[in-house]
Amino acid sequence: MLLALSTWPEIEGYLERSKTVVVPIGSNEQHGPTGLLGTDWLCPEIIAHHAHGEGDLLIAPTFNVGMAQHHLGFPGSISLRPSTMIAAMRDWTVSLAAHGFEKIYFLNGHGGNVATIEAAFSEIYSEASWRREARGYALKLKNWWDLPGVMALCNRLFPEGHGSHATPSEIAITQFAYPDAIKSANYAPRIAPTGPIREAADFRARYADGRMGSDPGQATPEKGGQIVRLAGEALIGDVRAFAAEAIHGAD
Repeated sequence: MLLALSTWPEIEGYLERSKTVVVPIGSNEQHGPTGLLGTDWLCPEIIAHHAHGEGDLLIAPTFNVGMAQHHLGFPGSISLRPSTMIAAMRDWTVSLAAHGFEKIYFLNGHGGNVATIEAAFSEIYSEASWRREARGYALKLKNWWDLPGVMALCNRLFPEGHGSHATPSEIAITQFAYPDAIKSANYAPRIAPTGPIREAADFRARYADGRMGSDPGQATPEKGGQIVRLAGEALIGDVRAFAAEAIHGAD
């Protein structure tokens, strides 16, 4: 069930049987010469939208701009300051909780978001604690590649040159969902260099075409389909386990 394509009475009805919602979250940033700028929000959205058709999940609109300041040296990248992202996540969470959602599951597609998402969780919980409010909700962060079995599959499909940015696994997922948007390029070197992540000018100087340790030329729509199907199944199981966890303080 997609929240954006539902009416408020349908969401009210959903809350009678479940108080769990999945929020895909990612980033709009460069992904090398062939990776779509939306890759990091498209991947969790593609997986979540696939899973909702197989399980009784409610998928919220995608939080599609994240903390990506180090990619601002590449045209098209958009970033939030960590403080801005924390504030926006707080408002999303409080809005959903006000309607009665008790379990809010963030499916993340950008490693650069992790520290900010965890800080947002701390801010949100802290607000409830200082006000001594029994808000009765729980938050969870899961990177799509950390879903059970997914990274093992990626390592089998791409035993070398997987890397950490503009990876063949994430490129393959977007190729599977958007075959008309597949791009090609002659990579030189085939496997990109890797190293630290700092600010935008340093990143652009270190990684001239935007890749980090990766060879996205290995990506195919067929491999992307394998990843999406496995990740979708794993997401259903992980969300169900989260929904079953006991929480205290709910009305």
